[in-house]
Amino acid sequence: MNRKRTWLGAALLLALMGATGFLLLREQPVARLAAVLGQVKPLYVLAGLGLMLLFIGCEALCSRLILSRLGHRAPYRRCLGYSFTGFYFSSITPSSTGGQPAQIYYMSRDGIPAAHGTLNMMLIAVCYQVVVLLYALGVVLFRFDLLANLGGGLALLLLFGGAVNLALTGGMLCLMFLPGAARALTGWVLNLLERLHLVRNRPAAEEKLEHQMQEYRRGADCVKANPGLIPILAGVTAVQLTALFSVPFVVYRAFGLSGYSAADIICTQALVTLAVSSLPLPGAVGASEGGFVKAMTLFFGSALVTPAVLLSRGISFYSFLLISAGVTLWVHFRTSRPAQAAQPVIVTPKKPKRVRGTVTSW
Repeated sequence: MNRKRTWLGAALLLALMGATGFLLLREQPVARLAAVLGQVKPLYVLAGLGLMLLFIGCEALCSRLILSRLGHRAPYRRCLGYSFTGFYFSSITPSSTGGQPAQIYYMSRDGIPAAHGTLNMMLIAVCYQVVVLLYALGVVLFRFDLLANLGGGLALLLLFGGAVNLALTGGMLCLMFLPGAARALTGWVLNLLERLHLVRNRPAAEEKLEHQMQEYRRGADCVKANPGLIPILAGVTAVQLTALFSVPFVVYRAFGLSGYSAADIICTQALVTLAVSSLPLPGAVGASEGGFVKAMTLFFGSALVTPAVLLSRGISFYSFLLISAGVTLWVHFRTSRPAQAAQPVIVTPKKPKRVRGTVTSW
């Protein structure tokens, strides 16, 4: 892992946190803010933390399901450690680029081949992107009034985030299931980058690209050998994202508010998440808070929206940033002891000829 990049990301995160805190609190008297937060119902805060544990736990469950199909006996608690590690490194790197490499790194230290770790994260990423897009599509088709509530600036960010996620999802699916079209498309992109002098060593770029395409083809083979895997992963991911998007509703109830449904707030948070997720900011800090204030004023009102964003982001991001940092340290020291490394074990599947052949061919 690139330590310099990690430290730079952490420094940028701290700077963004400081600037965001200043902008949110500069017109908010501390005494009034403390009085408002003191009236929060603590059981709802605990419920929000429980939802975030469910969010982390769902990704761990996805990893366990995928790794078991690849012949690795990975205990759930170990997969939970990978998920916390991914949350931590995603939070301190721009556009969450550090989370998946960190998880693959610690999986490899547990004896899971990097190719299988990469495949695991790739399938999780595909399901995540697809479910986020389906959430947004559902809001557009059935609750367009929530989209209109975002305003011009946030709506433009939503279009940008939707386009980026759609392009990434389409690209990953194309690489997995349409190798001919993927090769032609990547060749065109490589030619363009070479003309713009962004690629100087074409043979090295082609070799790296070919290696990546092989990983996606392995993903397609895994999906074809286990046709029921993707629907299960998609279902677990839907539960995962619903838990994340439900945190603002829990905060809404924590303030004793009523009148708007859980669906209204959950769908609005889904739009905010999609709008800010593609911005090159660690943890989307600043953009997430600004988007929350803009979109959630409808539900909380101008007087409570600032305390609400502090509590909501405190539950869904800042508290779990600290928790995941501690778990990451534990995972790091655990995997640094060679005796603790888990060796891959081929598990006898229900249909040996079909699944076992796929595993051993990798």
